[in-house]
Amino acid sequence: MLKVQIDTRSKSYPVYIGDHLLSRMGPVLKNHLDARAILVVSDAHVAHLYAGRCWETLRQAGYRVELAEIAGGEPHKSLESATGLYDRAIAAGLHRGDAVLALGGGITGDLAGFVAATYLRGISFVQVPTTLLAMVDSSVGGKVAVNHPRGKNLIGAFYQPDAVFADTAVLQTLPEREFYAGLAEVVKCGLIGDPGLFLRLEALSRRSREGEKKVLDPSGLLVKKLIARAILLKRNVVCQDEREEDLRRVLNLGHTFGHALETSTGYTHYLHGEAVAWGLALAARLARRLNLLQELDEQRIIRIVRWLGPPAAPGFLTRDSLLEALQFDKKREGVDSIFVLPLRIGRVSFFRSPPLDALQATFDDFLQGRLA
Repeated sequence: MLKVQIDTRSKSYPVYIGDHLLSRMGPVLKNHLDARAILVVSDAHVAHLYAGRCWETLRQAGYRVELAEIAGGEPHKSLESATGLYDRAIAAGLHRGDAVLALGGGITGDLAGFVAATYLRGISFVQVPTTLLAMVDSSVGGKVAVNHPRGKNLIGAFYQPDAVFADTAVLQTLPEREFYAGLAEVVKCGLIGDPGLFLRLEALSRRSREGEKKVLDPSGLLVKKLIARAILLKRNVVCQDEREEDLRRVLNLGHTFGHALETSTGYTHYLHGEAVAWGLALAARLARRLNLLQELDEQRIIRIVRWLGPPAAPGFLTRDSLLEALQFDKKREGVDSIFVLPLRIGRVSFFRSPPLDALQATFDDFLQGRLA
């Protein structure tokens, strides 16, 4: 089992990475969580697969456990869903010393974390991510939120968990599409500040293009190391800037474009990681268009994004709808949109309100299939 320690101004907590943690996390959690009752939040699919194991190890550790099932999908990451969980927490008699545990992907973690942050002005929170995307991104760093019809994650807080358990054995049941969507966040970490990580992924993509059928075992040692390396990069950023006052904004690479893609397609066409993957490619194209990035690095980024296999733009998607979605991005400062753009592999910078014609041309390249 690997362990990464996260030390922020508000809280220090461990991230455990290993096989079969779901069946043995109860005794470990006792070292980090002084609670009597735990409300486990999970969608129906994940609960069917894993809630039993989670329930049993927590019960054996002496916790009283309640399970709340939620509907999956971005449209259900809402204030309405949060209200339903408040009702369950009240019915279960959760007090300030008790806890919420998120068992699932990033949507579950964001929603359950938002409830933990706001119920009784904040109770303990544990993340048990079951997707690669959640393991390397949303479960670490303390961002919790729900969506608003006008934009993703517009209502939220910074609220660190008490512990994170990333059980890589569950990745064996993850659909291949979701696994590769999760790798987009690992690619992002390489682009931000770990060129060696990017090179490792680039080598894997090359082997795949050369015909090797399975270059990654979802629960193998290499994947554990990739997860740990991505979390280390995020730890180094979050521990310096917990509340996204400056440096932490680098973690938004690919997300300004990605959130626009998700919002414009009603959260139905792309998985979050797929939208981020295209967001990385769009950021590379825009950076190249602004003469910030060399053509060779732009092509390397676009090539690895295509290896991840995000679906092409749907026919109904338009440049105008994408531009409109950018107007409601939560990372705007006044009238300015803030973009994180790559300068080279392993280094990024901020760019305020790029020229409209450059944005339009970049979206046109995407919509017309010219990101190749």
